[in-house]
Order: sequence, then C-alpha cells, then structure tokens
Amino acid sequence: MIKLMATDMDGTFLRDDMTYDEARFALLYQQLQLRGVRFVVASGNQYFQLKSFFKNYPEMIYVAENGAYIRDAERVYAQHAFQPAAVQTILDKIQAIPDLKILVCGAKSAYTLSTTDPDHVANMRHYYHHLAVVDDYAQIDDDILKFAISCPPERTMAIVATLRDHLVGLGEPTSSGHGDIDIIQPGMNKAAGLVELGQVLGIDLAEMAAFGDGGNDLEMLREVGCGVAMANAQPDVTAVANATTGSNQEQGVLQWINHWLEA
Repeated sequence: MIKLMATDMDGTFLRDDMTYDEARFALLYQQLQLRGVRFVVASGNQYFQLKSFFKNYPEMIYVAENGAYIRDAERVYAQHAFQPAAVQTILDKIQAIPDLKILVCGAKSAYTLSTTDPDHVANMRHYYHHLAVVDDYAQIDDDILKFAISCPPERTMAIVATLRDHLVGLGEPTSSGHGDIDIIQPGMNKAAGLVELGQVLGIDLAEMAAFGDGGNDLEMLREVGCGVAMANAQPDVTAVANATTGSNQEQGVLQWINHWLEA
C-alpha cells in the first residue's frame, strides 16, 4: 500500500515552461489526502524556489537540495551541511577547472561571485529565489548544503568523472545532464532524505512511490516500493524503475496518480 508519493520537479512534475496543471493537481491532491497519502516534493532545487509552486499547500513537505534540507513552512525535519574545511577544499578544486559557473548553496541562500556572468545569474534566479552575489566566498555565513555547477553541456559527463576523482570522500557529483552538475554530501541523496522523512512520519521506503527523470533520481526510484520513470527519463533511470508514465510535458505524474486512484 502506498502511503507517500514523492516527485522530482524539473523534467518530471513541471512542464518545460515550469508550469503544471494546477486545477487537475488540486483535485488529485484532495483525493490523496482523503486516502491518507502524503504528497512530497523531492528535488535538487532550493526550498525557497520549490515552495513558490505550491502556495496553496502550506503543509507540503520538501526534500530539497537532494535530501540535505527537509522542511515544510513551519518545521525543519533535517538539515545536513558540509564541514567548513570540506567547503573550502571543494571550492579550491572546482575553481581550478576552467569554464565552470559555480553556485554555493546554503540553507539561507545560494551564493555566487560578482565575477559570474550576469546572464547566468539572472537565469539561476529562476531556480534559486534566494541568491546573493558576493565578492568572495569567504564572506558567506551559512550552512552549505550543496554546490551547483554549470558547464558546457557536451563536457558534462567528462567533468563529472573528473570531479569524482578529485572529490573522493569530500563530495559526490551528480548530474541530470544538460550541463548541470550538483556536488552533494557523500551518502546524501533523495532516497536518504526519504528514509529520514519516513522515520518522522512512520512510513517505510517500501510504502512510497517516487517519480523522476534524471541522474539524481536514481537512488530514490531504485529504493522506494514503486519507482516511476517519466517517458522523457534518462535510460539508466528507466532501467531501475518499476513503472513508466507519460512525459513531463504530458503531465505524466498526474496521469499516473489518476490511474492509481482509479485502480
């Protein structure tokens, strides 16, 4: 029996224009609530950005920053930060690689340098509603949860491989492709976040369903009771899933929930 459904956002729940069928979701969400099924957002994105999509749902729980920051509007359930020494070492290593645009993601805000391309900063504000521009990363007074890197898309997997070699024991690079790479804390991922949340809510991983499309969804889809891959998912994600549904453009998450409720 499914007691919790967790969804990734970009490429999964959201259409490419970052919208979703709000009226249809409201009806399905109401039906899930009547059956006692929790609906949770599990994303690599920032909490402040994620909650902007669900203004009418103050009780929504967010497994944000790939599991490092779990909270709703009232309560922080879990927060996992890099040690300060590790932050500096990781910064030294990634700043040595050319052509990377770097965001340091904290609990209060994300941060980038004043030397970062302004167009990139403007674009990132769609994903990081709290984003501060600083002259030096040493100015940051925050718990660092993740690093978000943008690189030339064709070099994504090569840079992931380089980072994996350079950051052993410090951080784990994960990518959904398209030039986006997150460096997350070792052992920290959406599945780990769902385990932690499940302990609070009294729900086992086997009693969860999850939806995803990219590399940072792999563990989550593999470990929950029912992992659902989008039609637009990467092949390795589809390979670990128990089921598939329509693409994000077709609102495949809502399709699957509707079929499940009817069944």
